[in-house]
Amino acid sequence: MKKILIVVTNTLHYGQTDDPTGLWLGEATEFAQILEQAGYVVDYVSPRGGFVPLDPRSMKYTDAEIMEMYATPDFQRKALTTSLAPEQIDLADYAAIYYAGGHGVMWDFPDNQPLQDIAAGIYANGGYVTSVCHGIAGLLNIKTAAGNYLIADHQVTGFTKAEEILAGKQRVVPFFNQIEAEKRGAHFLKRRAYREYAVQDDRLITGQNPFSAKAVGRLLVQNLQAK
Repeated sequence: MKKILIVVTNTLHYGQTDDPTGLWLGEATEFAQILEQAGYVVDYVSPRGGFVPLDPRSMKYTDAEIMEMYATPDFQRKALTTSLAPEQIDLADYAAIYYAGGHGVMWDFPDNQPLQDIAAGIYANGGYVTSVCHGIAGLLNIKTAAGNYLIADHQVTGFTKAEEILAGKQRVVPFFNQIEAEKRGAHFLKRRAYREYAVQDDRLITGQNPFSAKAVGRLLVQNLQAK
């Protein structure tokens, strides 16, 4: 059985500000729990490898399940302390890649060519490219072998412009994921703000907001088990 690769951020702050950000904890733990319960091994990679900061705001939205996984030495080591670097990844080992969110990803996901190459390779091998919330930033610049944007002409979702405004971060983010996805030819779908929503189009599976990680995980498991 092939493994699942979760991508997490190394970004500590919102751009040049002193405001802290990082990984949105539940977007990693909730997805990982779904996949591990289905029998899959999960690995974690970040743009630089090593330490992964947590978005402090995400700790306000935890529950017993999230905290249970957060407390495990395995998660603390693999996801937060010694995440893998892209050059340590053999894409042939993975059935899917999943980009977790948190605002930090908007600075270190979009232009990371090694991660794009891994994702494009997994997709070309018949695997799945998935994301949740701000994690869609990692999908924006992935290109196929033909040189086209992977998300072009596909239905996707992610953290919406309206949700960004509701979060009060519209003035500090470098771009709006919704707008950038549409610029690349994606058909961006959305539902009510902060409600669970996931979209599948071929082997792309995307979730709208932090409360959609489980939905993305469930869809991925259904597809993997149907093969």
